[in-house]
Amino acid sequence: MNYIIFDLEATCWENQPPGYVQEIIEIGAFKVNAFGEVRGKFNRFIRPTVHPVLSPFCRQLTSIEQTDVNRAKYFPEVIEEFWNWGRIEEEDYLLCSWGNFDRRMFVQDSRLHRMDHLWAERHINLKEQYTKMKRLRSGIGLKKAVEKEGILFTGIHHRGISDAENLTKIFLKFLGSWSL
Repeated sequence: MNYIIFDLEATCWENQPPGYVQEIIEIGAFKVNAFGEVRGKFNRFIRPTVHPVLSPFCRQLTSIEQTDVNRAKYFPEVIEEFWNWGRIEEEDYLLCSWGNFDRRMFVQDSRLHRMDHLWAERHINLKEQYTKMKRLRSGIGLKKAVEKEGILFTGIHHRGISDAENLTKIFLKFLGSWSL
C-alpha cells in the first residue's frame, strides 16, 4: 500500500466573484509505504485555464507567482505525471489530505478537463480523523495541528509542497492510529 500524502493550492480571490471556479495551481505530495518510509516527492505547478491570471490575493496567500503558472503544463499533463509518479493505476494506494477540499478539487478539475475522476475517491480525510483522535470540538488548521504536536512547521504555509511535507510529519507520527 502506498499512501499519497498531498496538498493542493488553487486559484483564489479575496472576495470570490460569483460564478468563478477555482482550479488547482500546485500539487505537492509525498509517497509513504506501509512501513512509514518516504518513497518519493512530487511537486508541480499547473497552468489554470478558466481564469489564467492569478489574483493579487492568491499570489500573496500562496507565494505562487504568475510566471510559475505561466511556465507550467495544463492539468491533464500534470495529473498524468502525478498518476505515473504515484503508480495510481498499478499499485494499491490511498490519497490522504487535510480536509476534503483537496479531493473535491481533484474531482472538479478532472471533470473540467473531461477526465476520469474515480481515482480521487480512494481518499481519507486526515483532518477529520485527527479531530476525532484528539477529541477536539472542531477541526483545526494544519499549521496549528503541527504546532500542537510539537513539530516544527517547515517551509511556506499555503504552498502545496510545504503543507504536504508538514502533513507527512503528522501522518508518520500517528501511522498506527489512522483508520486506513
